[in-house]
Formats: sequence, C-alpha cells, structure tokens
Amino acid sequence: MAGPAIVIVAGFVTAWLAIVSNDGLVDDNYYKVGLSVNQELKQRQLAAELNLKASLTLVDNGKDVELVLSGLPKEALPDSLQLRLVHPTRKGEDQTINLVRNGSVFKGPLTGNPGTGRWRIVIEDHLAGWRMDGVWDIQSRSGVTVFARPQ
Repeated sequence: MAGPAIVIVAGFVTAWLAIVSNDGLVDDNYYKVGLSVNQELKQRQLAAELNLKASLTLVDNGKDVELVLSGLPKEALPDSLQLRLVHPTRKGEDQTINLVRNGSVFKGPLTGNPGTGRWRIVIEDHLAGWRMDGVWDIQSRSGVTVFARPQ
C-alpha cells in the first residue's frame, strides 16, 4: 500500500507546485508580440545594412556594463542606447539598462546581479530604428561581441 500512497502524495505535491509557480515562458500578450515580429526584422535589417558591431564587457567589478559600438562615424553615434538582458527561462530576472554615451563608449549600471549562465542580449537605438541581438555567457565574465546580421 506504500506505493500507491507515495504516488498520491507526489501528485498533490506536483499540483501544488503547478499552482504556486510562475510560468515565465508564456508571454502575457502573445498577440502583440506576434505583431511586432515584422518590425523587429526591419530593425535587424537596418543594423546589418549599417554594418554595426558592438562589444560588451562588465566593468567596475561587475556593477556596470560598457559597450563600444563600431560601424557608425563618431558624429553619428546616438546619445544613448538601450540594452536588455533577457533570461532564457525566468522573465522576472530580465533587465533593461539605459547606456549613456561618454565619448565613444556607452556605459550603464546593472540593476541587479545577473548571476551566471547564458543571457539573450538586445541592443537598440529607438531613434535610429535599429536593433541587434546575441547571446552572452555571463558566467565566463568575459565580454561578448555582437554582429548585426539580417534574420
């Protein structure tokens, strides 16, 4: 009788976990996300046409992010860029960082400790309308270089 009793208890535990945990993989507004796909493709295409490349590194003991953007003349560099760190499974850990230009380098503070693992990164210039994305293995604490390529 112990076998069936263990299965029943395990079923209740599984049901409890399903109820109290957040499913971070499901977007609340999937219809809106679906409509934005064409816009993202145009933004990636523009970044590829501009032949953009971005190098990201952690600085100040991992408290700040520094980005060097190449492919644009210095006078065409924007005043700020938006960097999003997107966790592959936990939406609650995503971060949006406003990177401000100082000379030819963009820098911004991390809002929390990203921990370790692979993160999807999205770099955007909303005014010019371009966007690049890539993957950053933060666990290695080394930088990453993102190349603009059309999708």
